[in-house]
Amino acid sequence: MNRTISPSELKQLLENRKTILLLDVRRRVDYDTDGQKIPGAAWLDPERLTQWSTALPLDREIVIYCVRGGSVSKSVVDQLKAKGVRARFIEGGFEAWRQAGGETVPK
Repeated sequence: MNRTISPSELKQLLENRKTILLLDVRRRVDYDTDGQKIPGAAWLDPERLTQWSTALPLDREIVIYCVRGGSVSKSVVDQLKAKGVRARFIEGGFEAWRQAGGETVPK
């Protein structure tokens, strides 16, 4: 499985009702200052990854996103993959999702 997913690929998965787990891993300050999120996404603090990562299902695909798909997403995906989690991140992060016309909702 690739480490990344494009916004358009994610849109297709969501439209086809694929059962993916969508996680918002933006840093707390970024999450708190932005009033929007991708529908169905759950925010998890990337600073507490070691606490919440053990509760993630190993049999589901997980897509994560941060603001721009940079260091936070890469670090979280690397750590999750090392634990056997099927995770990848949105190329370009939440900003790319918005630019691609991806749906957002108030959090």
